[in-house]
Parts: sequence; structure tokens; C-alpha cells
Amino acid sequence: MTQQPSKPPAIVITTRTTYLDQQSEPEAQQFAFAYTISIENNGEHSVQLLSRHWLISDANDQQQEVQGIGVVGEQPHILPGACYTYSSGAVLPTQTGTMEGRYHMQSACGATFEVPIPAFSLARPQSLH
Repeated sequence: MTQQPSKPPAIVITTRTTYLDQQSEPEAQQFAFAYTISIENNGEHSVQLLSRHWLISDANDQQQEVQGIGVVGEQPHILPGACYTYSSGAVLPTQTGTMEGRYHMQSACGATFEVPIPAFSLARPQSLH
């Protein structure tokens, strides 16, 4: 009898962004953004977020790659049916940009898997028509 590979847990990623006017300096080409990410575990087993990998692009098509352990200093365990939310930020040299990436996660049974983070926009209000 062969064992079927288990499919990765159903992880849903949602994002929300805010332009930080007080922390931005447009004359110095520094535009600050906050983003909040919610990671919802719709699977049957707990998961742990081990690391992250981001591609941050500005309006000049310049990319910055960011990799690291966990998020905001944590490697959270997310129980089935639970949601983990955190906030962080990015500073761009342009008033618009995008972020996308992936989380490297591990299920309770020890299997590791990648969860894509869909691209989302960073935009100063009134900068898009």
C-alpha cells in the first residue's frame, strides 16, 4: 500500500497597506508604508512560520530582496482555524511600488512547504489615477 503525499495546509494570506505621511520625506525621495498581514490557517493541523522572502519593487523597477527568519522577531505557531496578524513597514524611493513573496512553513507533522504571498500595492494617496 502506497502512502499518498499529504497536501499542504490551506493557508490564506490577506494584506492591508497604509501610507505613513508623518514618516515620509517626499523631497528626500523617502516614502514610508506600513503593511498588515493576516495568515489564516484553514487546514486541519497547526503550522509554524519559519522564514520569509520578499521582493519589494519601486516605480523605477528597482527591486530589493529581503529574507529572514520568521516575521517581526517571531516564528509563530498557527493552530487550525486560527489567524496570526502582524504589521511591519517598508520605505521606497518612489511614491508607489509593490511587494510579493513567500513564507516557508512547517506543518505539525514536520513537512515543510512554501506559501506564496500575492503581490500587493504600496501607494501614496492620489499618486495613482
